[in-house]
Amino acid sequence: MDHDDEKRIAAKLAKIMAMLCVRNTQLETLHAGLTPITRTGDYSDVFVLDADGRRIPWTEVSRIDEDEMRALMRDIVNRLYTFHLHADDPKLQAQLERWMDVADKWDTPEVDPRMISSAKPL
Repeated sequence: MDHDDEKRIAAKLAKIMAMLCVRNTQLETLHAGLTPITRTGDYSDVFVLDADGRRIPWTEVSRIDEDEMRALMRDIVNRLYTFHLHADDPKLQAQLERWMDVADKWDTPEVDPRMISSAKPL
């Protein structure tokens, strides 16, 4: 297999894994709800007033707490694990086919150099 074929297959796999194993998780719950309106475009004009009366700039608000992060990561890991263990299961294949048209419309993935540069040699 040549390098272009490897890249094409890796891109399709990355997109479908992102769709099935990341997007369709607890992330959808966190994403649901109202999005604040900003007139500046950078949300510097948006604030959150908490129960103690603190006025917190939107850009400094944590939008996910530790329990939500834990649940999200558990969901993603479980889905990635299931994907790898059952990639050739006909039921999972049907899901892949169902979502591939949507995932194919996403941008072409790029190599993230931060993953490679942060890896320490064994």
